Amino acid sequence: MTHLADYLRENPTQQVCRPSQSSWGFRGFHEYWLNETNSWIYPHLHKAAERMIDLSRREPTDELEWRALNQAARELLLAQSSDWAFIMRTGTMVPYAIRRTRSHLMRFNKLREDILVGKIDSGWLEKVEAIDNIFPSVNYRVYRPLT
Repeated sequence: MTHLADYLRENPTQQVCRPSQSSWGFRGFHEYWLNETNSWIYPHLHKAAERMIDLSRREPTDELEWRALNQAARELLLAQSSDWAFIMRTGTMVPYAIRRTRSHLMRFNKLREDILVGKIDSGWLEKVEAIDNIFPSVNYRVYRPLT
């Protein structure tokens, strides 16, 4: 087992292919994930992803910042879950999907701001780590661009 970045460094010549876009969704395209019911989320998700890439370049000053950076990555992954956009399109439990998308983005933004100003609320961080403890081994550095 290896990390993709390590494999590409060791094997710089690769066959290039461009798979066509498709989905298991309705008509084989992305209609359920990008339409008038959920298109509002994508500018926010894209901005958060750009900000996570910026955060990924940081070297944490202590364990608390390390945890905050990893939780920021976790919150972004949770916000990006395709379930939320899918639920918005199907019309089932829409308020829940909207609330989950917004709450993960708000948590991400709070973590980012706290990290940037150097004032991480350890109690709040511990609370959100407990609420959404998926991906316990996430490493925020996976967002670092390959150089």
